[in-house]
Amino acid sequence: MAVPTSSSVDLSAALVLGPATVADWLVILPVAWCFAVGALLVMLRRAVNLHPIMAIAGLGGLVLIDGLLLGHVATAGPVTMVMGRWLPPFGIAFTVDLTGALFALVAAIVALAGGIFSLADINDSGRRYGFYPFLMLLMAGVSGAFLTGDVFNLYVWFEVLLISSFGLLVLGSEPEQIDGTVKYGFLNLVATTLFLVATGYLYAVFGTLNMADIARKAEGLRGSAPLMTLTALYVLAFGMKAAAFPVNFWLPASYHTPRVVVSALFAGLLTKVGIYALIRVMVMLFPVEREEWSFVMALAGALTMIVGVIGALAQTDFRRILGYLVVSGIGSMLAGIAIGGPGGIGGAIFYALHSMLVMTGLYFAAGIAARLGGGSSIATLSGLYRKNVGFAALTLMLCFAVSGLPPFSGFWPKVMLVKAALDIGAWWLAAALLFAGFCTLIATGRLFLLAYWRDEAGPVVEAVRLPSTLLAPLAALSLLTLGIGLYPEPLLATIQSAAAGLAEPSAYLNSVFPAGGLQ
Repeated sequence: MAVPTSSSVDLSAALVLGPATVADWLVILPVAWCFAVGALLVMLRRAVNLHPIMAIAGLGGLVLIDGLLLGHVATAGPVTMVMGRWLPPFGIAFTVDLTGALFALVAAIVALAGGIFSLADINDSGRRYGFYPFLMLLMAGVSGAFLTGDVFNLYVWFEVLLISSFGLLVLGSEPEQIDGTVKYGFLNLVATTLFLVATGYLYAVFGTLNMADIARKAEGLRGSAPLMTLTALYVLAFGMKAAAFPVNFWLPASYHTPRVVVSALFAGLLTKVGIYALIRVMVMLFPVEREEWSFVMALAGALTMIVGVIGALAQTDFRRILGYLVVSGIGSMLAGIAIGGPGGIGGAIFYALHSMLVMTGLYFAAGIAARLGGGSSIATLSGLYRKNVGFAALTLMLCFAVSGLPPFSGFWPKVMLVKAALDIGAWWLAAALLFAGFCTLIATGRLFLLAYWRDEAGPVVEAVRLPSTLLAPLAALSLLTLGIGLYPEPLLATIQSAAAGLAEPSAYLNSVFPAGGLQ
């Protein structure tokens, strides 16, 4: 949709606004769809037996919508949707580029896999307490965060997903869940407060919260406005959201407490929203300040990687190990943002998308392992490969993927990040990336050898047939990581275009402020 805009209204430009096209509505449709399905589930709260089918159908529709949106953005460029004819920078705009569309599509795939897995993981009590409405609300918040073109709107979507995540965390009301929710909630509320303070400061400096407007005004204000202070607030706020060192301790203390499917969705989605926000703000809005903060961010990334893998090596609980691996992966993404350039930013985006798929799959594997072995401790789990060989093979694939081994999806972003670090002479950061990958391989190898390969004491048990609702989403994510690893060219080309669009956002700006509009 043509959306001529600027700081003063050009009537002749505004008059060319016609009715929104189907492609325009695709921009807002993921959020509206999630809200509509969630509202329908709430209205049918007494028919909880219908919730799973309706939610899975809704999530399948979300994957289709996001796929169509990505296809449209890939061919037509960034798209802006403004409702109510309040033109930017006055009105709130939804603006989608390749980066946002990629994150939204992979998030929808992860949520669909979680919805299918929940058929066997969420009981009637969980359905009555609103698991599926909370899931759709969570996806509305996640989708809105990836698709918005307004900083305050980004804050609003963070609040939406935070509220829904509280509901999902306490599902079951067990003491361990309440304890995990308190730790999760306190740090996230602190981060949200910092985000709001930074956003108020941003408005005071720029007089606008539209991302495109901020990006085009930043250069003119760089000499007079305290942009370094502003970016420091955003780095701290989004770093806490993403569980970066030294504010990462809330994640491994809380992600092992809720239902398995909730842990899987959180590991796949929530920290990646923080990384996406950091990429958007630091790369597109404040690239010069990102350069100034690059060493601090690189150091934080290296420490996050190392603390994460050391924590994973020290744990014996399957899900606690995975929590620390989530933290370690965040360090690799921070390293990419710090490095900058096509290799660094592209590597960070690729690693985030890979981590969304792989970490969700590994949490699924942890839930299935606990079901087969009667617990989550790798000190007591054993012989899982004998109980289900296919499940063991899928878990091993994901262990290789998270360790960055070929031919799986984790190999390519690791190569991109190491090469980008060496290209700028940051050999120590490249060494940290390789060391983290090696320690991850040790941690996951130890997990697999003890829980899967080690023979059980006593008589050999017969193989166990797993429900397809558990095995199918795990298999789908595992095969997807293998497919990306074997044939990365299409995704890699799209990611490189996305990174270039962030570094040179002229197409993004033109979608919000078209040529011939207001100057």
